Amino acid sequence: MTLLIRRARKGEAGLVLSLVRELAEYEKLSHEVRATESDLDAALFCGAPRLFCEIAEFSGQVAGFAVWFVNFSTFSGQHGIYLEDLFVRPTLRGKGIGKALLAHLARECVANGWPRLQWSVLDWNTPSIEFYKSLGAVPVQEWTVFRVGGPALAALAQGAR
Repeated sequence: MTLLIRRARKGEAGLVLSLVRELAEYEKLSHEVRATESDLDAALFCGAPRLFCEIAEFSGQVAGFAVWFVNFSTFSGQHGIYLEDLFVRPTLRGKGIGKALLAHLARECVANGWPRLQWSVLDWNTPSIEFYKSLGAVPVQEWTVFRVGGPALAALAQGAR
């Protein structure tokens, strides 16, 4: 049993999209997936990508992925990684794949001198929360994520409200 973590390659946008869809199904958010293979191809494999994807292969089969981008803290004055998606296929959980993906990203941070790796988790996802805590991650209780989209975004852009 071997585990390989590698960067997604040109031509694998369809694979990444299929993993996104599997994650969305697990999170009961399939209705929110609007990304297309073309969208992901353009984001991941353009001349100067700002989005990255690591693929985990376990014994030669795709086991999961991590999608991330570089963020910046004005308080620390340093970059870090924001992990947008982490997913391991249910049949392959418990084999250290999720931990290996996070360790891979932690090494990316350390190699670049970036002091933090950050992500969000759905509040009902107790197994993931406990897993993250077991790795030393701590919930950031004093912050609440906000989002503006759709008609509210258009209204805000027009100066309304």
